[in-house]
Order: sequence, then C-alpha cells, then structure tokens
Amino acid sequence: LPGSRRTKKSASPYRFNVQMAVKLPETGNSGFESALTRAALYAPFLKAAMKRNPRLTEMLHSGAFDEALIAARAADGAGLRQVLRRRRDGLALVLAIGDLAGHLSLEQVMLQLSDFADYALDAAITESIRARVPDADPHGFFAIALGKHGSRELNYSSDIDPILLFDPKSLPRRERDDAGEAAVRVARGVVDLLQTRDADGYVLRVDLRLRPASEATPLAIPVEAAISHYESSALGWERAAFIRGRAAAGDVAMGAQFLETIQPFIWRRSLDFGAIEELRAISRRIRAHHAGGQAFGPGFDLKRGRGGIREVEFFVQIHQLIHGGRDPSLRVSDTLGGIAALVDAGRIEPDVAHVLADAYRVFRTIEHRLQMVEDRQTHSLPSNLGALDSVARLHDLEDGDALLDLLAPHVDAVGRLYDSLDGPPRLATPRGGDMLVTALRASGLNDVDRVAARISEWRSGKLRAVRSDAAFAALEAVLPSLLEALGRAPDPDAALNAFDAMLGGLPSAINLFRLLEARPPLLQMLVEIISHAPTLAHALGSNAALLDRLLDTSAFDPVGDVDALTAEMTRGAVGLEAQLDQVRRIVGEHRFALGAQIVRATHDPLEVAAGYARVAEAAVRVIADATLAPFVEAHGRVAGSELVILALGRLGGGLLTHASDLDLVYLFTGDFSGESDGPRPLGGSHYYNRLGQRLSSGLSARTGAGALYEVDTRLRPSGGDGPLVASTESFALYQRKNSWTWEHMALTRARVVYGSGCARDAVSRVIVEVLTRPRERKALARDVVSMRTDMAEHKPPVGSLDVKLARGGLVDLEFAVHFHQLASGVGLNPHLPTAIAGLIDAGIVDAGLADAHDLLTRLIVTLRLVAPQMRVPGNATQEVVARACRVDSWDDLLARVTAARQCVTVHWQAVVAEAKA
Repeated sequence: LPGSRRTKKSASPYRFNVQMAVKLPETGNSGFESALTRAALYAPFLKAAMKRNPRLTEMLHSGAFDEALIAARAADGAGLRQVLRRRRDGLALVLAIGDLAGHLSLEQVMLQLSDFADYALDAAITESIRARVPDADPHGFFAIALGKHGSRELNYSSDIDPILLFDPKSLPRRERDDAGEAAVRVARGVVDLLQTRDADGYVLRVDLRLRPASEATPLAIPVEAAISHYESSALGWERAAFIRGRAAAGDVAMGAQFLETIQPFIWRRSLDFGAIEELRAISRRIRAHHAGGQAFGPGFDLKRGRGGIREVEFFVQIHQLIHGGRDPSLRVSDTLGGIAALVDAGRIEPDVAHVLADAYRVFRTIEHRLQMVEDRQTHSLPSNLGALDSVARLHDLEDGDALLDLLAPHVDAVGRLYDSLDGPPRLATPRGGDMLVTALRASGLNDVDRVAARISEWRSGKLRAVRSDAAFAALEAVLPSLLEALGRAPDPDAALNAFDAMLGGLPSAINLFRLLEARPPLLQMLVEIISHAPTLAHALGSNAALLDRLLDTSAFDPVGDVDALTAEMTRGAVGLEAQLDQVRRIVGEHRFALGAQIVRATHDPLEVAAGYARVAEAAVRVIADATLAPFVEAHGRVAGSELVILALGRLGGGLLTHASDLDLVYLFTGDFSGESDGPRPLGGSHYYNRLGQRLSSGLSARTGAGALYEVDTRLRPSGGDGPLVASTESFALYQRKNSWTWEHMALTRARVVYGSGCARDAVSRVIVEVLTRPRERKALARDVVSMRTDMAEHKPPVGSLDVKLARGGLVDLEFAVHFHQLASGVGLNPHLPTAIAGLIDAGIVDAGLADAHDLLTRLIVTLRLVAPQMRVPGNATQEVVARACRVDSWDDLLARVTAARQCVTVHWQAVVAEAKA
C-alpha cells in the first residue's frame, strides 16, 4: 500500500504512543466557567440540561468536576427506566462541560460514554428477561457491540449498533415459551427501555441492522445460526465491522466465546488484499450517497466526506484486515490503538500515523461539538454561516472561518492518504488482435502467438482458478504487470509455463492476483522462484498462500531455534486436528521461505539445511505432544514410562534438504509388561505401538493444510520385522548383541529429539557405549565396503548431477567418515561437519574432506529445489546454483565439484584398500 512499509519491523526505534494527545491544561474554576458560559450561549441542549440538573451545574461552577461525575452516575429515580434516563442526562452535561473546559481528553470522553452504554445495555437486558422470568440472570443472551460502541469510541450523541444473540438451551424463559419468540421479546424490551422517549428523555438510540441478514431475520438470533452465517455467507463489510466487535452486555462469557469462534472469519491467515477493494467500494458508495457533504466548507460531512472520520477508520481497518490474520498485535478495536499498533508492527510510517491520529482527534472533537448543540446524531458542519459560527464559538474559536481553517489541513491530508490506496491508474491488457500482440512484444515475451493463446485460455474461464467474476476481474487488474514480469524472466516461455501450471493447481486465484497487484516486487520475486525452482512452484500450485510469507523481510532471516519454532507451532491451536493443521501450515511456510532463501542466495545452503532440520524437529515435538494428549485421555499413562524419539540420518545430523524424509526410531522407557491406567487400559508394548502409529500418521498424512514429511522407521531394531516401538531396554540389548555394522553406522548420526532429560541421557549412553566398543578394523572395513557395493547395485545415480550416489559423492564421503568414527572412536558427533572436524584434528582424514562435504552438501540442497531430477538445469538456473554454492560461475562450480569428488574418492579408496588387505 502507498504510505506503507513492506517489512514487519520498523527500521526506526521510534514507537508511536497513542496517548500522545494535546496536553490538557490544568483546569481551574475559570475553565469550567468559560465552558458553562459557551454551553449556555451556543448549545441549547446543554442549556436545558443545566436547568434540569441545577445541583450538577453548581458543582461544575465551583470546579468540583469529580464530584459532579459521581453524582451524575448515581442519579436515582422511580424504576430502571427513569434511573437510566436521568443518569444519561446528567452524564451528558458533566462530560460535555469537562470536554469544553479541556479537563477531559477525547479518549476519556469516548470511554465514559461507552462504559455508560455497556452499563445501560446490560441493565436493559437483565430487566427485559426478568419481566417474564423474575430473578433470572441473563444467561444465554448477550449483546455484541459493534461500531464505535464496540471500540469504546462512542460519539457524544451516538446510537449503538449491537447484535443480540441467544442460546436456545440456556435462555431463561417461561416453560411454554418458544426460545426464539422469548428472545425476540427480550430484544424488543431492550430497545423499548433504551430508546423510547418520555418526559425524562431517552437513554440510547438502538440500531439492530448490523445483525446477519437483518432484512429477513428476527431481532435476536440463535448463536449457532450466527456462526453459520459468518462462516459461510457473510459479506466483506461484516469482517470490517467485527474488527470492533466486543462482548458488551448480558452473558458476556458466552459472547466472548462466540467472538473466539468466528475469529477465522474476521482474521484470515492468508493476506487478503481484496479487503482494499471491498472497503474502497463501500467508501465510493458512501461518497456517492452523501454527495452533498463531500465539498469541504459549510455543510461538509465530517464523518462521510472525503478525508473525514470514516476514511481514517477505513485506512486503519484495511491494513488490519490485510495483515491482522498473520499478526495478532494488529487486532486492536479502537482507531487510535490500531494506528499505534500499525506503527509498532512497521506497517505504516510514524509520520502517516501522526497525520491520521491528529486528524481523528480533531474530527471527533468537532463532531462532539456539533452533537452537543441539539443532542442530534449529526456529523455535518452547518450550512448556515451563523450556525457554523456558533459551533466554532462553542469550541472557543472566533468564528466559522477559524473552524474551517482548523479542519482544512487535516481533511486534505487524510483525503490524499486514503486516495493513495487506489494507487496509480491501471493499464489494461488488450483483449486480442494486433493490439494484444503489440503489447506482448512490448513486454519482452518471445512466442507472442502462443502467449496470446494462453491468455485467451485464462480469460475463457476454463481454468477453475479464474472461473469466477471476481477472479477474472483480479486477473485483468494484474495482467499488465504480470506479463511485464514474465517478459523479464531469464526464460520467458518457461516462466509462463510454470505460472500456468501453478494456476492449474489452484482452486481460486483471486487472492493471489490481488496480492501480486498490490505488491509488484513480490510479483518479480514470484517469477524468479517459478523460473528456477520447480519444487517451490509446485508447492504454490497447491497453496498460493505460501507466497504471503515472502511479504515480510523476516522470511529471509534464519529460522529460530527449536524452542522458538515449537512455541510458534503451538500458539493458539486447540485440539488435535487444529494443532496438526497449524503445524502443517507453519512448516509449509518455513520450508517455502527457506527454499526462497536458496534461490535468492540470501543464506548459505548449509545454514538453510540446518533451518530445515530445526523446523522438522520442532514439528516432531509438537505433533508428539498433540498426539499424546488425546491418547492419554483415552488410555491413561503407563506408570514410570514415557515415549522417546530418536532421529537418525539427515535429521539426526541436523542438515535436511527440502525433500528429505525423516528417519525416526520410537522407543519407550520402563517395563514393557506394564499397563496403562486410563478408561481403556492397554499393555505397555501395545500402548506405545498404537501411539507410534498415530504419531507417524500425524507426521505424514496429507490434509487440507498440506503434508508434512515422509517418515521412515526401518532403522528401528530388527528393521521392518520388529515392532514399531521398542522399549529402551530391548533397544540396548539389541544394539549390544544383535545389531549389524550398518546399524552402528546409522547410530553415528543418532540424536534424541523427544523425551525427558533423564530418558535422553539413558538412550544417549547406550549409543555411546555401542559406538565406542573395540572393533577389528579390517573386518569393519570389509563390512562397510560390502554395504556400499550393495547400495551401488540397487541405487545407481539418478542423473548426471547426482552428487549423493555418484562415485566420490556424499554417500562415499559418509561411509568413509563412519568407518573412521567406528574404527577410532573419534569424531562421534551426529553433525557431520563437526565429526569431520574431529577426525581432521586427530590427523585421521585430510582437511580437504571438510571442504568437499560443504560444497557437495550445498549443491545437493540447492539441486533438490531447482533440479530435483539431478539433471543439468538451464543456463539461467545454472547461475542461480553457482551463486548459492558461493562460486563465481557454473564452470567454476563443475571444476570444484570434480575436485571435491576426487578428494572423497581418495578417502574412500583408502577404506577399500583396508578391506582388501
């Protein structure tokens, strides 16, 4: 958005403070006297209120403001109806004089008005229920405050916009009453008690038109029906309205639970740039409907006019809707608080925040002045110049011109900021013919006839992702910049094919198109990714929301440690399915971002590989905990026992590729003959094997949120013939007595990733004991070479660049290192670079082996993304691979890879020679 920041964190340490209002003067009696005088001269409503409340007026004359406020709140009367009206009348007077005297800030006035509205609405609900069920509490009936009431920013003479909801099962009602009819009677009673005018005036105007489908629904709606509406058929403006939603009265606990349930409707995880168009469309309709109040001057509508209150609110809400799904800190209901949150999150600049906050305070203050005159819910400056002068003088200005001078710069600044959300005028891509061909050539595309045919296919609606009217409109909006970006791709035809394939996998492309239109740099990044990384392009084809992650420059930071990732994956999710979906989503986002780091060469692929491993380890932890919780609820626990998860292979070594599966071994401590203590007890071994099956399913099953990892458990004791989960005792016995050399080699990269400290230590001791026992060197060499020979026969290289399986590749390197680890007991660390360093320090291998490992690992981590078949990529992608591997060119890379493989071959042949000797 123009005037916005792309990054999540501000580069400046400045923190905007929402309380930075104009400093209020210390108000003495003279301040109150002046306010009372102006009120009597220029506000007929306040003048009459002073006559109705002589005791309060006298207190204010004497400067006893706090006492007057207490007295206004405590006004008495004959029954609730009269009490509320008298309290409202007294409060209106006291707050107005406190405001005019400069004794109260705008925020304090709004808060006092909103708190009274909560109190009155709650009292009215209770009274209306008890009218039919005496002494009943308002269980099962509640009000959700929306608009300025919801955000606690009520106008001086505002109405309130609640949604009244009820639970048919718990609503107090007479035995024969239908729940729906009883709820409607309660709602009517509330409206009558608050809104009907009598000799004492009224309390609050009540507008119930913001309820779901208000033209067809009753005044009070069942909770489940409301939830169904917001989950399936609600409109965009309703999302914006619920930014300010708050459980304000009645059964507030039930109201809070309702709001929690519909959070996914309000705050969409996928960045929703469609919110801009939805709210902008509302603004255009408002401007058109209230055309008479658009021109600044007498008659200007402070709320609905261009550059007015509504546009400040919409500017804030647009940014909140776009980013609030991913950043909970932006879910702030009040406008000034929302402005502060946007600055703190780096979404808008501090100077933009000051423009908005200053304007909002001025507009709302003058709006209050307008409403104090006759207690009317008006937002327009008077057209009559004499009336305009009176409002100005009520505000302690000289005349109407001074008031216009006060407002004008704020109106202009907000109007320009809000108009900037539309961006520059959009260009259109011609529909066909010579004009389309000319436009395509100008974009730099090559085979323009084929490109034109592809665009026609998109426009035809054949693709599911572009079938709806909204998707078609979004496509047309982004098409000019999309074609330009594709034309700049290293291979435009290949980029177009990749983009088309991505579209073909999407159920809808509306949000993708809107996102790319709103963020041109992201469009260029997308083209770069799909041009070079088919693995990432395929991921986008099933989940375009992954691209959202790249909006934040933090996506190009190293991922956090395992504890931080675990906290991120567990935050806010309740229940097994929700937890699994959240883990899948977060893992998918991190893996995509890590892949983008490789394509853009922002980090060494070795660092990225470590990041992949940390993400996977956190996922294992979280899914193990999430799977265990309902299992324990059903079956209890086995006393003195716990689950332990051992990682081997690349995960154990802490360096994964994008495509790596997880080599896991499940163990449990304690007595295998024990039994669980739950409602459905299981024997110890049966308990853990069922738990292990569920854990593997949770890690590998594909859901709507995507898949996580392939899980390989064949490295467990006795392999596929043994039980899925073994006791630590049987694991230790097997490793000491029955395990093979290849299993000891696997143990060199074993690392406990789940279990208590005590359990981790016990398993680690077994591993160290097995790895450090004496071995006959030549027999060990013969076993290692035999295994490598078998592997070469069954798993030949899959492509010309398969530096894993080819001669002198990573498998040869790993086998050589594992041989020396087991033969010498040196370098026993699952992290292969650390292990190699230990062997180098001991003089067992040459220093060149470390460089060979690093280069070959960088290459395979990169190739898993850009050339998953391990074949030579195109020229442009060759440059990407060379840059990621930290060398100058593709030819330089090939030369270095050849040297690295020769180094590995020397070390491996030395092992072969020992075996032959």
